[in-house]
Amino acid sequence: MIDTNLLDILACPLCKSPLIYKKDQQELICRADRLAFPIRDDIPVMLEDEARELGTEELDALYK
Repeated sequence: MIDTNLLDILACPLCKSPLIYKKDQQELICRADRLAFPIRDDIPVMLEDEARELGTEELDALYK
């Protein structure tokens, strides 16, 4: 489980916008850049080359 205090201070490394924690997928989502940063062994991997791009459907699902 990732520390909630850490989640409060984490921001996207590219645009500095807030991130959305997706617990079931173990990812941190940046809506602005359409990227999902993985969380491995309870450690966020905040590297652009490790992030995956979000598809339109995935991004739309975040707003529901």
